[in-house]
Amino acid sequence: MSIFGKLFGTSGKGGKPPTAQEAIHKLRETEEMLAKKQDFLEKKIDIELMTAKKNGTKNKRAALQALKRKKRYEKQLAQIDGTLSTIEFQREALENANTNTEVLKNMGFAAKAMKAAHENMDIDKVDDLMSDITEQQEVAQEISDAISRPVGIGDDFDEDDLMAELEELEQEELDKNLLEIADTEDVPLPSVPSTSLPSRPAAKKKEEDEDDMADLEAWAAN
Repeated sequence: MSIFGKLFGTSGKGGKPPTAQEAIHKLRETEEMLAKKQDFLEKKIDIELMTAKKNGTKNKRAALQALKRKKRYEKQLAQIDGTLSTIEFQREALENANTNTEVLKNMGFAAKAMKAAHENMDIDKVDDLMSDITEQQEVAQEISDAISRPVGIGDDFDEDDLMAELEELEQEELDKNLLEIADTEDVPLPSVPSTSLPSRPAAKKKEEDEDDMADLEAWAAN
């Protein structure tokens, strides 16, 4: 079995190729595994760096060994970084291909549905259908107009005759009002009374004149 067969689960020429979802899942698992390896190597690099600093010139041999291990871990870390970049690029390309496949599949499904919908229909049938719809709309409008049109005895009357009769009635009413006003002006006014108003008694008038004269003399004496 080849290394790609082990990675994607195929076995030779007769094996069934993996689906896009299966391949994407495998690539994600590989990315997670390499990410854990990265964390492990970064911690090892920190440890070896601390060891080299701790020994320094006191234990030169131990410090050099720590630096060598550190370089080796850094080399592995760089390789993993490159591998992760390659796997990430492959996964993104596979996801895009899977998306395109799904889009094309759905478009094909929709095209089949549209074809089935138009299977028993052509432009001539559409024109006939639209003509029938237009004709039925016209019939419906005619029916509505006929129902809403007023019917009855009043339809036989001439409008000019009705207007003339109305004007005649208005003239009669106007003449009646003028006649009532004229009758009101002929009503006689009440006559002035011929009898004179009663005058004051002569004795009382004389008494009042004497009182006035006495008041005048009293005022002159003072």
